[in-house]
Amino acid sequence: MIPPQPIDEPRDGIDVGKRLVRQGGGTGLSLSERIAEKLQRLAWRTPLHGLRLKGRHPLKLIAVADDPFFGDVARGQALLNGDLMFRGEAVAIDRLGLDRPKFSAAFAEHLHSFAWLRDLSSVAPRVTAVPIAETLMLQWLAAHGERVSEPAWSAHVTGRRMLFWIAHAPLILSSTDLVYRSRVLNTIARAARHLDGEAGKAPAGVRAITAWAGVVAAGLVIPGGDPRRAFGEHGLARALATGMFEDGGIVGRSPAEQLDAVMTLTSLREIYAARRLDVPEAQGLALTRMVAALLGVCHGEGGLACWQGSGPVSGERIADVVAATGVRTRPLRHAGDWGYQRLAAGRTVLMVDSAPPPVARAAREGCASTLAFELSDGGQRIVVNCGGAGAALLTLSPELRRALRTTAAHSTLVLADANSTAIHADGSLGKGVGVVDLARQESDAISRIEVAHDGYAKRLGFQHRRVLTLSADGRDVQGEDMLIPTGRRGRKGETGFVARFHLAPGIEIAPTPDGQAAFLRVPDGGPVWQFRCKGATLGVEESLWIDESGKPVPTFQLVLSGATPAGGHDFSWRFHRAR
Repeated sequence: MIPPQPIDEPRDGIDVGKRLVRQGGGTGLSLSERIAEKLQRLAWRTPLHGLRLKGRHPLKLIAVADDPFFGDVARGQALLNGDLMFRGEAVAIDRLGLDRPKFSAAFAEHLHSFAWLRDLSSVAPRVTAVPIAETLMLQWLAAHGERVSEPAWSAHVTGRRMLFWIAHAPLILSSTDLVYRSRVLNTIARAARHLDGEAGKAPAGVRAITAWAGVVAAGLVIPGGDPRRAFGEHGLARALATGMFEDGGIVGRSPAEQLDAVMTLTSLREIYAARRLDVPEAQGLALTRMVAALLGVCHGEGGLACWQGSGPVSGERIADVVAATGVRTRPLRHAGDWGYQRLAAGRTVLMVDSAPPPVARAAREGCASTLAFELSDGGQRIVVNCGGAGAALLTLSPELRRALRTTAAHSTLVLADANSTAIHADGSLGKGVGVVDLARQESDAISRIEVAHDGYAKRLGFQHRRVLTLSADGRDVQGEDMLIPTGRRGRKGETGFVARFHLAPGIEIAPTPDGQAAFLRVPDGGPVWQFRCKGATLGVEESLWIDESGKPVPTFQLVLSGATPAGGHDFSWRFHRAR
């Protein structure tokens, strides 16, 4: 078990002048980078790359590690029934057609990563699981064992596949067919040689971390791998330094990717344990910081909040993952670089997105969510974001999954019906929020956060500033939203705004006759929260929330609407736990 480590947090009090800047703007890969990436993929087809992958065939693996995590039962049962399933998309095992795939890119990544081995091993004994695993393995070898191409051989997918092949080697190497075993072992060695040259080209963040973890894993289990292990450990240390902030948050700012990175390092640690080797200090310290940051975006019941495309993950699942890491630490309250602020008092937890969105090349499902917040009372979520852009069922319409990334899908203010950060047609994040100003103050009476962004400044001439306070007993959450004019030239006329507060499923809303307040009744006889506003018109509209299975669940949202004159406007609101 990794002992508790001190987590550096800023002193209590206002962080004067704290400013988070979106480095590199919102653009994705430049033209030259796109050309270089294309040439790199073409190089995989050349005889030279084929020669790089040739080498000695290992006769066996030095060690087999345990998988420290339990798989998805529903996906495992689907495999037993003859179907490979991922996020609602299912394909019969005997009709995968790997040479001419017709499934989605997300499904393909799940297939090629062999992550389904974890699901299979979680629902079936080895005698039942082996024939299924070997059937899929033979199909994959026939289509991709010798043919190096995207997405099967992208660095992060290959790294993940290496980890799963090692953890579940008994499922793919139990055959008495020596020719089959030789093909599998040779492919593992080829994948290791491929990673040697490609891991360093993976994008910073969880993908680079996963790729380098694959290099280290291969060095630990393939005979004669000590030089590769040393090379991989150096590369992984560099990937951790560039792919995560100093506070432990992943650069893509996605809690789901944070969870992924934590699980990747923990799985790699199990391979070290199988070899009776110590984990390098850099990996241990990084894991400790990652766990603290992960816990910082969890609600009172321990479940994961919905930020940057992530879906909710149950508190039980998070607890199991953290227990497997062996890390004991507190939730990070002030992730100044990762960009999530956490206020907690009594049973109440309030989390705020206090940073610009990630740059396009670091995020797959980046969202325009700056200044949004989530609120929970004990085990009950109260205010949420719709969430799930990267976790929703693949059978949902692309339009809906794209809408989950918009500012309107988050509990924050929308000005002139525009996203605070643009979302391009190709899915990449564009211009918008570039600078966020943040101040935080703690006292015996309240915790206070003041945060502002410039996402609407150039387009609409206003800065959005939000002040949030949480009382010491956790019964009061007060907020104030301000639209402050920017620039020398004033705007003419009025600009409409809408502040949305998406509510968790099951919460009943009872508006008051004056149209300025509403009572929120928590399911199963839980506490009643009162919401009241001033300076805006209160309405109730339908909403949805993506649950842990990726399904959209109908719910409601409180909507504060109005218009700001050229000189700006402010309005206030309050959540109060009545009992």
